[in-house]
Amino acid sequence: MTVLTNSLTEVAQQTRQAAIHLAGASTETKNQALEAVAQALEAATPEILEANVRDCQQAKEAGIANALYARLKLDATKLKGAIAGVRSVANLEDPVGTVQLKRELDTGLVLSRVSCPLGVLGVIFEARPDAVMQIAALAIKSGNGVLLKGGQEALHSCQALVKAIQHGLSNTAVSPNVVALLTSREETLELLNLDQDVNLIIPRGSNDFVRFVQENTRIPVLGHAEGICHLYVDQAAKLDQAVEIAVDSKIQYPAACNAVETILVHDEIAPQYLPQLTAALQENQVKVLGDSKTQGMVDVAPASDADWATEYGDLIVSIKVVASLEEAIAHINQYGSGHTDAIATEDAQAAAVFMNQVDAAGVFHNCSTRFADGFRYGFGAEVGISTQRMPPRGPVGLEGLVTYKYQLKGQGQIVATYAGSDARPFTHKDL
Repeated sequence: MTVLTNSLTEVAQQTRQAAIHLAGASTETKNQALEAVAQALEAATPEILEANVRDCQQAKEAGIANALYARLKLDATKLKGAIAGVRSVANLEDPVGTVQLKRELDTGLVLSRVSCPLGVLGVIFEARPDAVMQIAALAIKSGNGVLLKGGQEALHSCQALVKAIQHGLSNTAVSPNVVALLTSREETLELLNLDQDVNLIIPRGSNDFVRFVQENTRIPVLGHAEGICHLYVDQAAKLDQAVEIAVDSKIQYPAACNAVETILVHDEIAPQYLPQLTAALQENQVKVLGDSKTQGMVDVAPASDADWATEYGDLIVSIKVVASLEEAIAHINQYGSGHTDAIATEDAQAAAVFMNQVDAAGVFHNCSTRFADGFRYGFGAEVGISTQRMPPRGPVGLEGLVTYKYQLKGQGQIVATYAGSDARPFTHKDL
């Protein structure tokens, strides 16, 4: 792996130069690079897993939170799945060079809008070493360079992963400099000042951290903060199905940002549903908290007002009984983080109202919130999930990592020809 002996500015400039060359690379060249990266990761599997064990041991000794530890751990199965994700990105359509618009302004004067890479991405993330592989693969396929900054708890894992990725690229037409790793906290602050060399910052961490990044850089920020996700169980829900959805949304991977944190239950079905739900959750070692109405029907610990605004990232869930669909929507829009919210109901009209009025990047009907994921959406992978309203929104894959440029091809035309009393008219004909 390239050691950052140069200043971060110099490293960023090297990455930018590598990205400029990558921007013009063919789809075949980029796919060959991704296959070389996948093979290098497979060859380096023992070293990567050994580095992760070291990180996990040190993190445990430091008293890392359970949710962060779950994200940090990279076993053989998880690594194999991430490598498969690299190959799946190679199978996706190339997002670069797509002609989005082609218009004749006049004979021999043709305007095209063509997709192109953003340039250099700066991605800052906590604990999750598997993000290195996802982000690097997406950056290469979309023609971007990337500066990666993982959490200190994942330092050895990230170093082993980036070493393998750069080794794989060294045998291809794509420069290893398109992927660089930052290793110190000081470099995080320096990265935020590189507005001349970095085109987009993607922070993946707590709400406070994302806000800190947004307030301390002039670089555009793709914000992914908390994942306070909800499931609303409507009065017209199939109760057995709603139990399965709730349990999967909570326990399938509780540390994930798309795991459900609050379950809202319509009061008409609460007496029948809550005993089934709490029994199923508690059977899976979930600590259940409830408002006063919930506590009046099942034996659970009390939920405070603070719980409605808490991302547990653990086997904990809060339950609230609501009087109507409108109350559920109002609660979600007040306390939700704009990530993913779901409704369980057989009432198509109620589902339509919910999906239209809930303000979130993902709104689901009769399915688990855990489906909010770039791989499951068929994006191959994701650099993160954006909870902002402006696009890209939700899981950000290849399409979220390109912009566009207008290309105008003429035959010596000048604007003066189209101005004044005898101006030549434009044809403005779409081709």
